[in-house]
Amino acid sequence: MRWLVGWSSAATTNKECRSLLPVGAQLLWGDPDPLWAVGDWRPHEVRVVQADPETRLAVFGVCGASDDQLKVGLFAARGGALRHLTAWPGSYTAVVQVGRRITITGDLAGAHPVFHTRWAGGTAYATAALPLADLVEAGLDVGHLAALLACPDAPEALGTGTPYDGVRRIPPGHALVLRTGSSEIASYEPPASLAVAAPQLAPEQAVDGVREALVEAVRARLAAPRFAPDPDALDRLDPGPVPGMGPAERRAARGGPAPGIGADLSGGSASGTLALLAAGLPGQPGRINGHGERLLAVTFNDLAAHGSRAQHEAELDRARGIAENPRLHHVVVAAGDEALPFTGLDVLPLTDEPGPSLTLAGRHRRRLLSGGADHFVGNGARQVLDAHPARLADLLMDRRRRHLLRPVTALAKADGPSAHSVLVPFTVYRAARKLARTPYATGIAEAARRLMERQFADEPEAGGAVDASLAALAWCRPGPAARWLTGEALAEVSVRLGDAARRSPAAGRPGERRARAALARQAADHRVFEQAAEVRNQRLHAPFLDNQVVLACRALPDTLRVQPGARAAVLRSVLAGAGVRDLPAGWGAAAHHTHTAAARAGLRVTVDWLLQLFDAPLLADAGLIEARVVRKALRTAAEGAPLPLDGLAELVSTEMWLRRLLARRGSCWTGAEAPRQRALAGGVVPRARLS
Repeated sequence: MRWLVGWSSAATTNKECRSLLPVGAQLLWGDPDPLWAVGDWRPHEVRVVQADPETRLAVFGVCGASDDQLKVGLFAARGGALRHLTAWPGSYTAVVQVGRRITITGDLAGAHPVFHTRWAGGTAYATAALPLADLVEAGLDVGHLAALLACPDAPEALGTGTPYDGVRRIPPGHALVLRTGSSEIASYEPPASLAVAAPQLAPEQAVDGVREALVEAVRARLAAPRFAPDPDALDRLDPGPVPGMGPAERRAARGGPAPGIGADLSGGSASGTLALLAAGLPGQPGRINGHGERLLAVTFNDLAAHGSRAQHEAELDRARGIAENPRLHHVVVAAGDEALPFTGLDVLPLTDEPGPSLTLAGRHRRRLLSGGADHFVGNGARQVLDAHPARLADLLMDRRRRHLLRPVTALAKADGPSAHSVLVPFTVYRAARKLARTPYATGIAEAARRLMERQFADEPEAGGAVDASLAALAWCRPGPAARWLTGEALAEVSVRLGDAARRSPAAGRPGERRARAALARQAADHRVFEQAAEVRNQRLHAPFLDNQVVLACRALPDTLRVQPGARAAVLRSVLAGAGVRDLPAGWGAAAHHTHTAAARAGLRVTVDWLLQLFDAPLLADAGLIEARVVRKALRTAAEGAPLPLDGLAELVSTEMWLRRLLARRGSCWTGAEAPRQRALAGGVVPRARLS
């Protein structure tokens, strides 16, 4: 895991901090407000420009700005302008120091969060929460875990907290500003209107903006120096898992990606678009076995997921059709039961925070091991391009009723013909109109009431697309794991929701707000996925989560977003504008059936192990669940009952994360003044008041 950490102390000199160092850190600048880069950063991923001894800028990650552009951004930030620091292509975190004022920018999606905590009379900050928790010897924030399980998509419930007591995060689209120890949170986004829609671009112009942003995002990765690890250097750094191994055996046992650029072809139209863009842009995507410049395209062939055979073959055929591009080298990764969801959880690394993608980490790691040293993934595309169902209410608020016709008609056909199909358009329209007329505070209070009364929506798989869309037409709703939480945990979360409703009487438009919350949730889980499935010497790139791509996608008109097949149409236009027009038949088709089938198959294979996991769970010690209730749900779901598998995945991943956290040894800090114990060093999760 790679992170940066620093602090701003209240005093001009802080003797208490001088001997305190992060483990494995590289000092970028020193007292009185030091900054370190921790982990295996590549040389081009850490850049520092300096105007004078007290004015400097550090950029961490992949940034497409030149040195001159970084200097211009530094001068703009010196005058207080923050948006210049967030406008470059790529995915990065910027830290600016102007005298004793330090500014750390987060991103719009939340894939690169910034955390902070009060410490030693000042403020410590980092791009990981665990080091700060170690620094202040933090305990577990059980209330935050309850909110994360009960309402994972609701910023009102989560707030700015973390699983560590006293460690906070800045919201997406904001920056942390420190002045001699004091801190404030500043937004760098333009203020959104609370009542009417912002002026929207014409559809063609907006799609052109998405194309330009995606091309620049991909080009920023291609322009970075290619990474080719030195095997001998790796041998010196890592003696291998078994003593006595020779160099060849050690390298084979370690595993690792091939040099060059790779991308997925089995992840849907988004990852396929990135693969074609990376292969078609000028440059060197990567050399595979010395046979010219070709991008390593990986298709995951799931042999154990018992989905539709015809749909499975169609997905493989589309991947083969895309891979006919002469600049692609196609690799099919076949896997059986060992790569199903819920498998391999006992060997997962400790991530900074819990997330449902932990149950998929072992599965995805098999695919990533066959990818490139720099690997593109399409994570976040659905959240930035698709229309959240609540956007139908936004259209009604804008008096654009006729634009609802096609989406509600498509919903009526999604679940197949039935006696109630003719009533679906009216039912959806009525739900959208109700949401458009419901004040924000009323909607949040309704969600709090549903938690207290244990009213939960049916599993989408059982109710179909219509019921899932109707459930999403709300300001806030309980998450899929909420039904298995205790009454005390749900009461705590309902209090959080009530407080948020009183603090924010007006909060903008429901569709836009729900879409941003869904993006933040996806970005946070992508960060967990990146840490849990990490492959040595590999970097995962998710351009759809870049600031410029997020901004370009936000400019897409709602009337375009809500149309059936809008995401595939936008990506087709993006590729056509980049010169890629010959796409295989069926390109852009949804493939969610394979994920659900794989999850059910994985649950059947691992149910005995999962029942043992919840024999004496830490979540029960914390008062969040009753163990027997979860065990019963696992057995029932493994037998095929239509229970929310996403909710079970959240419970399993949170339980595994807690066990990893309590079993860890050592701390993130060293030195004479290092904390005497790490976060949660006591090894006991308190069963006490949830607050």
